[in-house]
Amino acid sequence: MNEQYISREPEVMSGALCFKGTRVLVQNLFDYLEGNSSIEEFLDDFPSCGSGSRSGQGTPIRRYAFCLTSQFHVG
Repeated sequence: MNEQYISREPEVMSGALCFKGTRVLVQNLFDYLEGNSSIEEFLDDFPSCGSGSRSGQGTPIRRYAFCLTSQFHVG
């Protein structure tokens, strides 16, 4: 688990993996990608993950999402 981007805390979302500093489940990103939604759509629907940054590489969560899609050839 990359602790720079994700966290697991028993008191947050019952210990499910979340993007660090949010209550957004990492599983939500996988669900979006599996459903052929884009990272842009994910960030639009979960603005706490995007922190309003759309320029360049963007937020750490955005970079992590792009890393995941590159690694697994999703989208």
